[in-house]
Amino acid sequence: MTYVVTSACEGCKYQDCVAVCPVEAFKEADTYLVIDPDLCIDCAACVPECPVEAIYADTDLPDEEMSWLERNENESLDLPLAEGDSPVLA
Repeated sequence: MTYVVTSACEGCKYQDCVAVCPVEAFKEADTYLVIDPDLCIDCAACVPECPVEAIYADTDLPDEEMSWLERNENESLDLPLAEGDSPVLA
């Protein structure tokens, strides 16, 4: 299992989740974050920290968010690490 950032993060990009991630699994796009499934250790520390409830276990993804599973996996390969100090967009 891995955790997935979903569409609720678009345009927000809060960094609370990044700050608690023990393995630096978050990668940063221009307007949202993704989680690298190869780095995620499934600790779930990020889930309660997300103020917009954008993070789900891959096994609990709502049907309408399934495309984000692939987006997290594919986009995390080319994005830089989220540093936890980027400005919030919301």
